[in-house]
Amino acid sequence: MVGGGIGVLVIALIAMFLGVDPFVATQVAQQTGGARAPEERVETKAPPRDDAMADRVAAVLGSTEDTWTEIFTRGGKQYRKPVLVLFSGAVQSACGFAQAAVGPFYCPADSKLYVDLDFFRELQDKFRAPGDFAQAYVIAHEVGHHVQNLLGIADQVRSLQSRAGEREGNALQVRMELQADCFAGIWAATANRNRRLLEPGDVEEGLRAAAAVGDDLIQKRARGYVSPESFTHGSSEQRMRWFRRGLESGDIRVCDTFAAREL
Repeated sequence: MVGGGIGVLVIALIAMFLGVDPFVATQVAQQTGGARAPEERVETKAPPRDDAMADRVAAVLGSTEDTWTEIFTRGGKQYRKPVLVLFSGAVQSACGFAQAAVGPFYCPADSKLYVDLDFFRELQDKFRAPGDFAQAYVIAHEVGHHVQNLLGIADQVRSLQSRAGEREGNALQVRMELQADCFAGIWAATANRNRRLLEPGDVEEGLRAAAAVGDDLIQKRARGYVSPESFTHGSSEQRMRWFRRGLESGDIRVCDTFAAREL
């Protein structure tokens, strides 16, 4: 059963590691929303073909750093910031060789977030999810995986997956991805509360992007039918629901997808 044991574990990790009360996650630094990640945390594997887009990605990363640094600090812990790697075509990471087709990804082995800027053009043209905030949602989702890594959630899930069958392993991965969506919503809520980040239409852009990368929509587009047992990221509806849940609450504790009976 996916929910029970690991749900209790995740609650304990969040509560003990961060020591958060219901209001802590909503009280973040006043500098969120406009910071650019320092140059030493931005690597370039190929010359960016769109400096403006690269700047936007780095700025979103800087904003997430402000949010999660404050949340961790209030829990008496230090937030270790990820490194942003901009690449083109393909890249070698500590998690292996990856091509741009896999989309942006986070590698827990080196704590780096890998982004090919061409993906954002595909997000607009192929997935029909345009807008700066759609891009921001994607970055914040990957940072959510970094938070899971720091909390020890990722290690626990990988350990369970190593002993699970394919279907149960996929189900665990879906819960991981939906939690990262919820963490993205936490960032958007806190940044907006302190810096008025959101403009009219931004929430819709984020929800549209979350829906566009749902397993059901991707499978339907690619092969004409849907196989829920093979989902690894969740359906469009689930991804929108968990992103909205984090966005509307601003409370990290609502993001415990592992304890949820229904996703």
